[in-house]
Amino acid sequence: MDKLKSVLSGEESRRDDRTVLEAANEASTLGWGTRVKGFIACFVIGGACAILGVCLLFLPRVGIILFIVFYTFGNICALGSTMFLMGPMKQLKRMCDKTRALATAIMITCLVLTLCAAFWWKNFGLALLFVILQVLSFTWYSLSYIPFVRDAILRLVAMCMR
Repeated sequence: MDKLKSVLSGEESRRDDRTVLEAANEASTLGWGTRVKGFIACFVIGGACAILGVCLLFLPRVGIILFIVFYTFGNICALGSTMFLMGPMKQLKRMCDKTRALATAIMITCLVLTLCAAFWWKNFGLALLFVILQVLSFTWYSLSYIPFVRDAILRLVAMCMR
């Protein structure tokens, strides 16, 4: 409604200094209720794909490939679900923040390498290793959003290593 008011009042024509990204962001804004519904739907789809992948793991011959595809797709959906809450640009900026840039790079690398190991290199042992690294990197990335948790875990590990 605000967009319609600004167009009818002529304010829209005065805002020529906007960038393309700002214009696209304004045109695609969602209400809070829609954002929450999108987050829940995408997160549930991601979780369901991950669970389905684990269930399909035990099928003979094709189980490992289905597991890798569904589990990786589930992680991508779960990661993408937070974009509904924050918006894509803000999410990408937070992913590249100095506290989680390394975790983001490792997580995305593991996602890609898992698929490469399964389909391109046909090395399923390596693919399973990358799935394990996916789990660890996704967990470490997720913990970066909770203040001081990663520091506490590092201190606990250091204390246990003594």
